[in-house]
Amino acid sequence: MSEPTLPEPTALGLSLRTALTMVAFTIVFTGLMASTYQATHETIAESVQQEKLRLINEILPPASYDNALLNDALALPAAPELGLPKGAQIWRARKAGQPVALVMEAVAPDGYAGSIRMVIAVLADGRLGGVRVVDHHETPGLGDYIDPNKDKDKANPWIAQFGRLDPATTPVALWKVRKDGGEISYRAGATISPRAVSNAVARAAAYAMTNRDRLFAQGAQP
Repeated sequence: MSEPTLPEPTALGLSLRTALTMVAFTIVFTGLMASTYQATHETIAESVQQEKLRLINEILPPASYDNALLNDALALPAAPELGLPKGAQIWRARKAGQPVALVMEAVAPDGYAGSIRMVIAVLADGRLGGVRVVDHHETPGLGDYIDPNKDKDKANPWIAQFGRLDPATTPVALWKVRKDGGEISYRAGATISPRAVSNAVARAAAYAMTNRDRLFAQGAQP
């Protein structure tokens, strides 16, 4: 006796089977992702905070303030002066309750290859604590020396000159590259990137000094 012949699966049956398999896969995958997130998100968040603090401490010595800097933050809904029309973050450094510095996010929108993101420390008396470029797309080997990690001159990186700027001796109007009549040096053949950074730093410093009292007073101090 011959074995009974199984009916060929219909297109609808195949579609339903495939759909059920995909649903089961999605449920399992989502569960795994949720478990991974729960297990790692606190560690990741802590790492992000530590990296942020490490970067800030490069431009503002930790001994110069005694507050929990990352908790003493001010979120601005808009800060076009900082190149951030959709909002910016400012951290306020204090010592014994007194203002020490404003640490600000800022963007130079006119880099050679697009926007240049920075973090800038402006001391309470108007001097610059320092500047760090945190994201850019400038030409490798040409304009990327604005980033100290890519600057070949490790002993005297280009960005370090901002940490010596003092409006009492060098007016903010001169915080621009020498080619434009200012006091900021640059390297031959690569003017656009340092010009963008210098101009953005000058705008940020002017904004910080004009609004210093309001920025330190705004919001509750943690």
